[in-house]
Amino acid sequence: MAERGYKIIDQQGTYFITFAVVEWIDVFTRSIYADIVVESLNFCVENKGLQVHAWVIMSNHLHLIVSSTNEDGLSANIRDFKKFTSQKICKAIENNKQESRRNWILWLLKSAGSDNKRNETYQFWQQDNHPIALTDYNIMMSKLTYLHQNPVRANIVRNMEEYYYSSAIDYNGGKGLVPISYLF
Repeated sequence: MAERGYKIIDQQGTYFITFAVVEWIDVFTRSIYADIVVESLNFCVENKGLQVHAWVIMSNHLHLIVSSTNEDGLSANIRDFKKFTSQKICKAIENNKQESRRNWILWLLKSAGSDNKRNETYQFWQQDNHPIALTDYNIMMSKLTYLHQNPVRANIVRNMEEYYYSSAIDYNGGKGLVPISYLF
């Protein structure tokens, strides 16, 4: 993060953040793993002061627009979220006897983990989050549109509000899977 010039400076600010799976593995094509991310977001909203303004889970990455009311700030929310989801998803992959790609995925995660001294066995998320401060309306709208249009650009759905793992439904009058703190 910091060595590339991207850092969360204002711990209570609003940021566009991307978490990508190591080696861009398409883990979230399985709902069992995407549901762990949703449950974890919900936990962080309910218990850790995370405010989710928008989100989308794609096959191998997650985009968020988030802020924090936690006195420890957004960096602490992100650290805890990434650590918990990493451990839980890796364990779910290990235990999923139906996962046809299990050995391959675990091999890639273990290989990435062996290159990082901070991991015991596996590394699930790439290290950087590429946080972008949303300091004005134009940047905010650009990132909100980009995030919600991701499944449309990937030809997964025709209309953004049809995508299950996204807050686009919330911004179009429905109720999604994660409680949203609307940007406007």
